[in-house]
Amino acid sequence: MSDSPIYMTPGCAEQIRAELKELLYVKRPDTVSRISDAAAEGDRSENAEYIYGKRYLRKIDSRIHYLTKRIEAAQAVDPVGQAKIADGRVLFGCTVTFEDEDGNERTYSIVGVDEYDAAQGRISWISPVGKALLKSREGDVVTYKSPEGVKELEIIKVEYLPIDTKLNTR
Repeated sequence: MSDSPIYMTPGCAEQIRAELKELLYVKRPDTVSRISDAAAEGDRSENAEYIYGKRYLRKIDSRIHYLTKRIEAAQAVDPVGQAKIADGRVLFGCTVTFEDEDGNERTYSIVGVDEYDAAQGRISWISPVGKALLKSREGDVVTYKSPEGVKELEIIKVEYLPIDTKLNTR
């Protein structure tokens, strides 16, 4: 993982902390206890509960490590607070409405990589569309590269609203 900050909304940071707490204080101790009970049954080489328990514990430990690194590098950015410095520009955390070349109007919130979900109206700030939108203003036309070629979007509205996010576990 790079040393650069990981931008996310406060809601996403809280969800990561909650998952980390659940893993550290509930799932990991429970799994260790189950492994200990399985080990007490004797021969470990053919003990499926022991073998799968150890495998599951490695997955838990890997997720704990990943989430710990994410939260250490996280920079929580409050979308509503961004409005004070945005001066009408699209910044991380804003909700932007734009029109594409086909006349379709869409509204997306610009969020972090841990919380994007285009179907729910959230795109990552590092996605091609997200990058194109950053620092633009209402009335601007921006371009981005898509698999079909260069596309244009016209910015219709820029708002800074609270964002209800769900942690992306893909």
